[in-house]
Amino acid sequence: MTDRCPTSFDQSLISGHLDGELTQAAAQRVRLHLEGCTSCRALYDELRIMREASMSTRFVEPSDDQWDERPQGISSHFSRSLGWLLVVVWLAIVAGYALWHVWQSPEALFDKVLVFGGLTAFGLLFMSVLIDRIRSRKTDRYLGVEK
Repeated sequence: MTDRCPTSFDQSLISGHLDGELTQAAAQRVRLHLEGCTSCRALYDELRIMREASMSTRFVEPSDDQWDERPQGISSHFSRSLGWLLVVVWLAIVAGYALWHVWQSPEALFDKVLVFGGLTAFGLLFMSVLIDRIRSRKTDRYLGVEK
């Protein structure tokens, strides 16, 4: 980038001028300033070149099979589903064991508060996300979009 403008000209107007977003008066003010200020003119030229380069860049859209992140085969789908099922069952067993262990030791009040508090907090967070997802599912415009 170039040095700052020696005058108090707002250089952010140059970008607005390039995009055609300025009022007629502001655009005229920028044009007049660019005629007399070499640092702002250099900034204008740099921004114009970058804008032209970005506008001429083409995006090659990937094919549909590259977008899809779901399991491709039956075995992949089965193993992913089984993996999630095992994770949920494992978490339930660990939580159940922790609750049973804490419940069996009557002197461990701190452990009870820690376990019940943590499980309650996790459960409430999970339920809040689940409720929001269920509510938004009715009005989700992107529900059927696969890309």
